[in-house]
Amino acid sequence: MIRLIAGLLVIAALSPAADLPTRRVLNAAAVRTMVSAAEEEAQKRNVHVTICVVDDSLNLLFLQKGDGTSFNTIQFCQKKARHSAYYGSPSKAGQDEVAKGNVAAMAYPEFFPNQGGLPIIVDGQTVGGIAASGARSEIDEAIAQAGLNALLKH
Repeated sequence: MIRLIAGLLVIAALSPAADLPTRRVLNAAAVRTMVSAAEEEAQKRNVHVTICVVDDSLNLLFLQKGDGTSFNTIQFCQKKARHSAYYGSPSKAGQDEVAKGNVAAMAYPEFFPNQGGLPIIVDGQTVGGIAASGARSEIDEAIAQAGLNALLKH
């Protein structure tokens, strides 16, 4: 009986594990890379912004309120990043939906119609969202894009 159990344990140990999908995640180094590049872009443009990074479960990984930015940028920035991570598309897509008259979209979960958030997509997988808030919306998006570009170059 002991030999049978030992044999079964050996077979179980040698058989391949269930084919679970591999998934990319944002680690601290990736977040630092993106934030550093986004901060550098904001400095180049001489603007102060709040920067936010969330993971694919919409958990907050990084949030920094820019000097002199209004307190509403804290919420706006998180909403932009979460929208992008949830839908896998820029938050500007939400803005465009509302501009086309689709006000029902405002009731969608994690929907936020304001430009400045981008999905973080690696190897075809959405792994999170990055956003900036505090400057004009197109500048917010350019700052987030700089962060995203820095990650994708590594």
